[in-house]
Amino acid sequence: MTIEASLRLFLGASSLLFLLGSVRGSNGSLPLILWHGMGDNCCNPLSMGAIKKMIEEEVSGIYVLSLMVGKSPIQDTENGFFMDVNEQVSFVCHQLSQDPKLKGGYNAMGFSQGGQFLRAVAQRCPNPPMKNLISIGGQHQGVYGLPRCPGESSHICDWIRKKLNTEAYSDFVQKHLVQAQYWHDPLNDDLYKKHSLFLADINQERGVNETYKKNLMSLEKFVMVKFLQDSVVDPVVSEWFGYLKPGQAKETETLQESALYKEDRLGLAEMDKAGKLVFLATEGDHLQFSREWFNAKILPYIR
Repeated sequence: MTIEASLRLFLGASSLLFLLGSVRGSNGSLPLILWHGMGDNCCNPLSMGAIKKMIEEEVSGIYVLSLMVGKSPIQDTENGFFMDVNEQVSFVCHQLSQDPKLKGGYNAMGFSQGGQFLRAVAQRCPNPPMKNLISIGGQHQGVYGLPRCPGESSHICDWIRKKLNTEAYSDFVQKHLVQAQYWHDPLNDDLYKKHSLFLADINQERGVNETYKKNLMSLEKFVMVKFLQDSVVDPVVSEWFGYLKPGQAKETETLQESALYKEDRLGLAEMDKAGKLVFLATEGDHLQFSREWFNAKILPYIR
């Protein structure tokens, strides 16, 4: 081997080592992406900011990116109510593709609606690759009610409730109200499948997109957390990908009992058999968990 060839080999190996060092934390952990829920933003020191700090304290050297959709935390909060979810997902996909620290892959953790939004990222944007998806109270089959949103005194939530009850599947509301895009009315299944701009698409309600299915199945683990006293998500089984039985609004069914699973439109049945689906539960209301529970149950998937 010539000196020039040896030098090229050395430089190539050095560059690879540098890249790997910039991607993984000091303990070998992959970068972690966080996406907040409704009414929150990337950087609230009492919520996502505190969670980011906690993870950085527990996992040495980890790179944690808490997503901000917009140009400021205030705009990020507003976009969680009013920006087309498909546009949000595209915005995030572009952001992730431009981050050199993510080239070797990353883990993702979504809170409430951020859980299904990150699932859309996994299905639509395989580069850089998502390794583990952790959904903390995410509504993967949608909702049919907003009991708290985020509080009874919220004028925004009162307005949202009225719109969802009467106009959820109108073109204007679908385009401009985030929660309408995962509103899943079991009494109007045809309207939902035809007019839902976001959820019906990522849940393959209008036909099977094999790319979506392949990309989701490439996850190493898909972790879903359900809150046993959840008073926000209706029905709460949506957090484990279950939902109301079709044609009525009282009885629920598990993911494994659903047509989505039996037809395996998303590859979830195959993932389940392969041990890739993880169903966790915790006491408490929506997004309420202890640091001890989080460290014991969630951190193993991101270390």
